[in-house]
Amino acid sequence: MFLAVDIGNSDLVFGLYAEGQWVHQFRHPTSRYSLLNSTLAEEGEHRIDWKVIDSCVISSVVPGVTPFVERLLASMLPVQPLILGPAFFRSLPVKVTNPEEIGSDLVANSFAAFDRIKSACIIVDFGTALTFTTVNDLGEIIGVAIAPGLKTAMKSLFMNAAQLPEVPLEWPGSAIGKGTAHALQAGILMGYVGLVRELIHQIKAEMHAPGLPVVATGGLAFILPPLQSEFAFVDQLLTLDGIRLLSQFHWPLSD
Repeated sequence: MFLAVDIGNSDLVFGLYAEGQWVHQFRHPTSRYSLLNSTLAEEGEHRIDWKVIDSCVISSVVPGVTPFVERLLASMLPVQPLILGPAFFRSLPVKVTNPEEIGSDLVANSFAAFDRIKSACIIVDFGTALTFTTVNDLGEIIGVAIAPGLKTAMKSLFMNAAQLPEVPLEWPGSAIGKGTAHALQAGILMGYVGLVRELIHQIKAEMHAPGLPVVATGGLAFILPPLQSEFAFVDQLLTLDGIRLLSQFHWPLSD
């Protein structure tokens, strides 16, 4: 059994893969990583036999949390977790631009999307950051664009404007806000539809590929209804699947 761990800015995501499918996933808030031990113990009591896990890969964009998670898993598993990073990326058969700078989650996304589409594509990840990763026909990551994520934008307004409340990320239906909450939803959610469409348009133009497929992932990938027709597919497990695919370059016989 394979364990993939995605340490993101908002959540720690765990996925167990066996017999050709993801059999179990769960999340834990990254800000509460010091309490992860109790979550793993609870999962073990009800669902997971940690001793049958024969390989584990960690992708992390939060360096301060990585050693804690690595030590904790190493104490529970019969194997030492592999940490994705620049040295590993340089050993891959396809080029990863700026391996010292790129997030391992974006590399995982790219491998999973290219494995599915088998062609150049754009991967839009709706997470704490909103990222646009461009992959060419060889599966090489050629560049990334980054904007604040939806929750990040909303939280920034809430924290920096005294009279603006924190509101749920729900599609408003109208661009003309009838109250403060509606106004915030209209400005951010509808505004982000334009942001995403424009960046996709610009990337396609620079790639000279108007038909370039676009893939979406991330916890908020479904929150903007007008964008769904832009995507070839939406897969919220894309990062985990990419981590699994990357593991096969280290353990060729991984399931």
